[in-house]
This record gives sequence, C-alpha cells and structure tokens, in this order.
Amino acid sequence: MSANGSAPRSERTGRSGPTIHDVARTAGVSISTASKALNRKGSLTSETRERVLTVAGAIGYRPNELAQSLHSARSKTVGLITNDSFGRFSFPIFEALEEKLADQGFAVFMCNATDDPARERQHLDQLMRKRIDGLVVTARRADKRPALSFLVPGVPVVYVYSQADDPAAICLVPDDEGGARMAVAHLVGQGRRRIAHISGPKRFEAVRLRQAGYRAGLKAAGIAYDTSLHVNGEWSENWGRSAVAHFFERKAGRPDALFCDNDQIARGASEALRERGVAVPKDAAIVGFDNWEVMALGARPPLSSVDMNLHTLGREAGEALLAIMSGERVTGVRRLPCSLIIRESSACELCAEMFRTKQRAGSP
Repeated sequence: MSANGSAPRSERTGRSGPTIHDVARTAGVSISTASKALNRKGSLTSETRERVLTVAGAIGYRPNELAQSLHSARSKTVGLITNDSFGRFSFPIFEALEEKLADQGFAVFMCNATDDPARERQHLDQLMRKRIDGLVVTARRADKRPALSFLVPGVPVVYVYSQADDPAAICLVPDDEGGARMAVAHLVGQGRRRIAHISGPKRFEAVRLRQAGYRAGLKAAGIAYDTSLHVNGEWSENWGRSAVAHFFERKAGRPDALFCDNDQIARGASEALRERGVAVPKDAAIVGFDNWEVMALGARPPLSSVDMNLHTLGREAGEALLAIMSGERVTGVRRLPCSLIIRESSACELCAEMFRTKQRAGSP
C-alpha cells in the first residue's frame, strides 16, 4: 500500500494495482515463472511457487480476468435465470450452485425473468454479451417450459427444478412421487389408516406425481384408496382451512391424518383443526411438503414436511454443468430423492426428538 493508503501503482505500466511484472520483480523470478506459480501450472519447486504466491498476496496482486478469458476462451462466469421472484426455490439452488462452481473459479450471475418472455430474452442477451460459459435455468415450479438452447448457441444449459421440452436437455428435479410415498409410509407407521390428501392444482406435474405417490404409499400398506379422502385446490393456507372444513364438518369418515401438498396448505389445515378442538397429532397427524422452515417451524405444532433437498439439486446442477463443459454428453430427466423431516405435527414429541437426535448424529 502507498503512504496515503491507496493501492500501489505499477512502476511498469502506471496503472492502479500491482501487475504480474511487480510480482515477478519482488519475488526475484522471471515473468514466466511467476505466471506458472500463479496459475499453478508447470514444473516449479514448492519453495519457488510458495514465494511467488506469498508475494502476490502481500502486494495485493489480482489477475487480469479479462486477459485470462481472452487467452483461455472462457470467461469463468455462469448465468442463472429464474422466474421465482420470491426466491423460495431459486435461492437455495443458487447458493449450492455457487458453492460448487466457486471451487472451479466460476462466478454466477443471477437474473429474474418474472414470467416475462421479453425480460427473459433481454437477460439472455446480456448474459451472452458477458460471454458466459454456461447457463442454469430454474423456476418456482418444475413443469416443462420452452428450451433456451437455441437462444444461447454453443452454451451448455442445465435445467434444475425446471424441465425443457427438449429430450436432449438435462433436467434435475425432486422425486415428488417418492417424497409422497415417504410421507404416507411415515403416517402409516404412526398407526394412521384414514389418511387424507389435500392437493394443489391438478395442472401442476408435481401435484399429479404426489397423488401417484400417495396412492402407491396406501397400496404398499394394504390400505384401499378412498376418493372421498382426496381433494384438489390451491397453494394456500385458506385452501388448507377449507379442506379441513370439508373433511371434519361431516359426521362420518373423518381422517386421522392429513398429507398436504405444501407447507402453506398444511399450516392452514393445522390452524383449522386447532380451532375445531382437534388435537394435532393425537387426533389427526399432519405432514406437509417443501420443508419451508419459515412456514413449518412457525406452525403450531411445528410441521413434519418432505424436504426436496434443493441444495443437493443446486450442487448436482453445478456438477452437470462442469461435466458438459468438459465434453461429456449429459441428457435426460433425473429425479433426485427427497427426505422427510419429522416434527411434532405427525409424531409424539419424544418420537420427533429421537428423530432429530438421529439426524444430528448422522444416522439414517
């Protein structure tokens, strides 16, 4: 640093900030040796490499990324485009993706298209001008959407928590059907036999898959599917309340458990049960979906919920993107396993605490 606290200026170029020439001169090596050490390439002694790296850190040297990208034909940047305005699904995916790619020296630019095709196209144009090396597409739902590969020619594209109408695309999504089977198996294991399913809108693929998983879970337990115990509605707490009214205002055939397609529905259902004097989980157990902690932990009692493992999806998206960049052909729809987080809404407090203790200890 200079006497006034500002960054040093290179004696060779006069530009603000030290250059590789300053690193080489200070370390007493050639420009070529300094470059090999800084790029961790070539045959150098560990002593020389360490000296160069120490000097670079001490004088605040930062590589010229533009020059490096021109030399390597890579910008070391990746774009992520989403329509998930609230970030409920995209932020965990972005965080894990960034962690995975940072290890390889990549930065991630995130853009929000807000379901506006024109805005999406504008973001894609901007990302292409930045010469991104790859693109990740995510959303607030995992349904199919038009492919983007023709808008970003030559750029590898990975869809995560999203699917493209292109059989050659790689799409990573949660196993909704498996998650629903898991939830039903848990409720059966708690002694429940009349398990109702409060679904979201039928037009969503996730809803159809969770319905299939619900039915498969009942069949595996030897429980006949009862159409009167399944209702479709919206993704809202109000719908959870309405569904409870539908089930519990009739005198016969009340359920002893509720499997809900998201945590908002489950929280609304839980509130409605409490208002009716129905004890949770004693009289009716509840399991939600998404494991949205703000919603699940804020419920009374806290909600058991299926976790879609969004961080895992984000990490796998990063691995898939790196594989494509390295020349591998990666295609198809991959459904990654969900997990079940058990809390007081579906099990006695002792059971829930035992489950949490196992999780903390890393036991299955």
